[in-house]
Amino acid sequence: MRDDRLVEPQRWYPCSTQVPVAATTAPWPTDVRPLTARITGAGRTMDLDEFLSLTHTTALVVIADETLVHEWYAPGITPDDRLLGNSATKSALALLVAEVKDLETDAFAIDHVPELAGTGYQEVTVRHLLTMTTGVDWEEDHRDPTSPASRLTACVREGRGELREQVLRTRPAREPGTCFSYCTADSLVLDWVRERATGLDFTNHLSRFWQSLGTERPAVVGLDPSGVAMAGGAVAATARDWARLGWLQIDGSWRGRQLVPFDRVEAASRPWRPFLEPGRLPSTITTHAGFGHHWWPLDRAGQQVTADGMRGQFVYVDRARRVVVVKTSAWPHADAWADRQYRDLCYLALPAIAEAVRP
Repeated sequence: MRDDRLVEPQRWYPCSTQVPVAATTAPWPTDVRPLTARITGAGRTMDLDEFLSLTHTTALVVIADETLVHEWYAPGITPDDRLLGNSATKSALALLVAEVKDLETDAFAIDHVPELAGTGYQEVTVRHLLTMTTGVDWEEDHRDPTSPASRLTACVREGRGELREQVLRTRPAREPGTCFSYCTADSLVLDWVRERATGLDFTNHLSRFWQSLGTERPAVVGLDPSGVAMAGGAVAATARDWARLGWLQIDGSWRGRQLVPFDRVEAASRPWRPFLEPGRLPSTITTHAGFGHHWWPLDRAGQQVTADGMRGQFVYVDRARRVVVVKTSAWPHADAWADRQYRDLCYLALPAIAEAVRP
């Protein structure tokens, strides 16, 4: 089950850096117990073991009321392994942006990053970036090695080119705010805006969270050759530490400290426009989730949200039940239809797992 492209990925990133843990770590309190969940999807009902096997799971960690209640790893994976989140990284970025209280969502990106003049981002606001409604001309196809998304990925995975240079080539296609198009370039511009607003690069800003959350192991961040972080898809962390980021998305607090404003957590969890609601996104992505601020809500009220990364990386948050489910995977990506089926099954299974923990 182990895939070295997804486990301890710094071994094959040409450039990467580590996000250090705090001087004093704060392990999750544990009350580990058996978990029985019945999952209905893919034309049948299955138990948890079948679901984990069917979707090529590498790790499953469940947190309820700030306590680790279930933990499972595939052969060859340990609790100390850093697991690549792929685009689940985008939800970590959203938390960093939400923490910046003086960064207005209706501000124009170009006001923070003048270099965007003449690009597709000239008339785009922070809210458009957060909701991927920028309207830029983009194709998010990682199966095509010549696509813009693949060129971005190559900057980090192969050390070819610079992320921001690629972003500056982006051109407009539609009026901002009128349509959704999944776009990793939006995340990179969002991170650029965040950096200018805070004076902190992605790694150093994430490090502040890592210190506050008492994480158990350093995270790994993939960089391009110029040292810019791939803030749209290159954070690797242990499953337990991914769960800490998920916990922040419940209400923005960590053990009595408000790290992220509650109103921004609320906004991030809800669709901004009707065409972003669950069931309204392009069916090639999913019919089960919508899009908030770089989080994927499964209901209009934003009580169930998830981070979602390529090849099955999820940080699912049931905000009402106060349950977080981290599922990492190594499912094959070459078959787009199979990939879609795995993802849809996970969108059905993750709420069932949370409900099994707290009916």
